[in-house]
Amino acid sequence: MPEVMLVALPAWQFAALLLAPLAILAAAAAGLRRLVRRRGAQHEDKDWSVPPLADAAGTTLFHRWDIRCKLLTLIAYSFLVASLSRVAPALAAVAVSILALVLARSSWARVLMRLLAITGFLAMFLVVMPLTAPAHPGDTVLVIGGVDWIGFNLRGLTKALAIVAKATAIALLMEPLLTTAPLPVTLHGLTKLGAPDMAGQMVLLSHRYLHVFRHEAERMAAGMRVRGFRKRTDLETLRAVANFLGMLFVRSFERTERVFDAMRARGYRGRFPAPAELRMEKADLALSFAWLAIGAALVVYDRLSG
Repeated sequence: MPEVMLVALPAWQFAALLLAPLAILAAAAAGLRRLVRRRGAQHEDKDWSVPPLADAAGTTLFHRWDIRCKLLTLIAYSFLVASLSRVAPALAAVAVSILALVLARSSWARVLMRLLAITGFLAMFLVVMPLTAPAHPGDTVLVIGGVDWIGFNLRGLTKALAIVAKATAIALLMEPLLTTAPLPVTLHGLTKLGAPDMAGQMVLLSHRYLHVFRHEAERMAAGMRVRGFRKRTDLETLRAVANFLGMLFVRSFERTERVFDAMRARGYRGRFPAPAELRMEKADLALSFAWLAIGAALVVYDRLSG
């Protein structure tokens, strides 16, 4: 049985090998975030009260796919991807997700922002798992600075890379899943699949009015700055922030009551009218089976590569 291979590595070399990629990743994340925010500010929708719900005007394969089939298929495919255990099949799943983004003509700015949201969490795996993975026969362990109890297990790094690749593949799929149909249609499809109708209404109203409340908060914050308010670490700042949050809550509650009264005046009786008529055709089922076949092929590849 092969034994554990220990490779001595000076501390400064290990620090350089570990910190350099993390520093490059952090710098790239900061640069991408700044670039995306700058582009978003240039193309910001002027009508803040009506936020865009989706890029539903496209004619791609994902836009034409029945929402019920699309939801079930991509969710089931995500579970298949999550069951992968090796790096190569996980990277193949990332390639499939990128192909889906190209076919759906998704916004790469939003894709980058979605990935940036999970960058810190995934980077933690790349650091923690190699340092904590137990050494098994056949493993290669980098011994840092001659200290035997600190080892960098390359098998743990491989496992971490597989987790990062799977998470990236699933996160990339969320863009064509959620933005190739209007949000009301997506929620209507979930309702048809058995999700509570009231939950869908709450999600839709929350998405709609979070933008309104954010704009209200920005207006109140701008008014405080005009009146000379500056954030400090003192009791006065804490009192001002508490008053700000209380006033925002009161205004939001009052607006909620007015909106609900307006909905009832327009005939709301606990249900929204159906935003679209859902029709499932043979092409939708064929696409679902083809996509699930890709997921099954990745699982088979993963098992056979072991």
